[in-house]
Amino acid sequence: MALDLNDPELEFADLVSAYQSWVMAVINDEKLGGEPLLSDEIVDDALNAMRFLPDVVTSAVETTLARVYDVDADELAALLYPEE
Repeated sequence: MALDLNDPELEFADLVSAYQSWVMAVINDEKLGGEPLLSDEIVDDALNAMRFLPDVVTSAVETTLARVYDVDADELAALLYPEE
């Protein structure tokens, strides 16, 4: 279910969850080799969520998930934001 930014019941936690889902899907697909989880909907939701989340929140999500999944923080940043 895509984020509806016009939904009056949308909460901050929904934005964090959307961003967290994207980071976990990238880690899964790129590092863990599990069944692919990343979808266009997850990416779109994360991009929309990032517009409203402070950098400190996105950084905390990335740092926490990097620790949980034993991924180097610099490596995770390269996976999330590859140079084109």
